Amino acid sequence: MSKVFVFACLLVLFTATSPAVRDKYYSNSHTVDVPATIKKTHLHFFMHDILSGNNPSAVLVAKPNGTVVQEGNLLPFGAVYVIDDWLTVGPDPKSKIIGNARGMYASTSRGSDLTLLISADFEFTSGVFNGSSVSVFSRDPLVVAKEVAVVGGRGKFRMAKGFILLNAVYFNTTNGDAILECHATIFH
Repeated sequence: MSKVFVFACLLVLFTATSPAVRDKYYSNSHTVDVPATIKKTHLHFFMHDILSGNNPSAVLVAKPNGTVVQEGNLLPFGAVYVIDDWLTVGPDPKSKIIGNARGMYASTSRGSDLTLLISADFEFTSGVFNGSSVSVFSRDPLVVAKEVAVVGGRGKFRMAKGFILLNAVYFNTTNGDAILECHATIFH
């Protein structure tokens, strides 16, 4: 027999009898030790969502075909905005900036109950939580006071859960500019 034939036979034999390395898409579940205590942190800050002017923090990136997005009709069903909003210590836009909220929101209601779906990362860029963030993914009804879900985080807020109570302290119905007071309760 030729050496090539013997090598080919051995290769087939070893391949057929070796365990499959990637035969499943998951690992077996196992119990892990977790801290006996969970930290609870309260944060209070303001978010500035500005659609108007030469330097807006929220920009329309998609809309339904044939729909005109204009003053008075800023959130037709299907409109999608990306955001890079300031987070500040006070409601005044000139107050100290402590971070930013980056992500997107989309108008998800066809009825009279205006509702957004928000997906954003609230990153803190100063203070004790510098470099940490909380992630929000939630339904956002367009009412003065509402609650959105915290579904994760980074840094000191890794694997966070919780909620943020949002209260509109300023809202311009014509151009869509808003300042939201945020009371966050975070478990991490």
